[in-house]
Amino acid sequence: MSGFLALSRAIDAANTFFGKAVSWLLLAAILISAINATTRKLFSLSSNAWLEAQWYLFSAAFLVAAAYTLLDREHVKVDLLYGRLSRRAQIWIEILGTVFFLMPFCLITIYLSWPIVVSKFLSGEVSNNTGGLMLWPAWALIPLGFSLLALQGFSELIKRFAILRGDMPDVAEPADADAKPL
Repeated sequence: MSGFLALSRAIDAANTFFGKAVSWLLLAAILISAINATTRKLFSLSSNAWLEAQWYLFSAAFLVAAAYTLLDREHVKVDLLYGRLSRRAQIWIEILGTVFFLMPFCLITIYLSWPIVVSKFLSGEVSNNTGGLMLWPAWALIPLGFSLLALQGFSELIKRFAILRGDMPDVAEPADADAKPL
């Protein structure tokens, strides 16, 4: 299990790096948006490329940071019964949700999007907008983001099994104060 936990720590470190790094892309998108709006209003100058760059940067931040969101336990959970269950039952729900929902969704998305990325790269396709950007970098964000998310899902599985085996402490706080202990 120690080898798997080392792999989990490496995945967590990589997704922490990417998650924090892409936060700067949001700042870049905001600056581009402000500059583009200012030049459009003051000088009647605008650029489709700058507008598309904003979209690309925001998309990159959203897709690449999804894995970091999962790592940081900030993803959305539907808590109808979850909070009333014992922590052990919650962990099993997380394991089953990851195995039967998260991982298949990530793998199918990667499988279906990769040929589109390759096609757009090989064709050199650009946006239909005048002065628009190449399309393949934006499309490449989809398999990249979902690959990072799948890796983080695998890391979370390792940690949940380690918690169940007693190989690591459960640092997650119960969903509410009335949650039952393991």
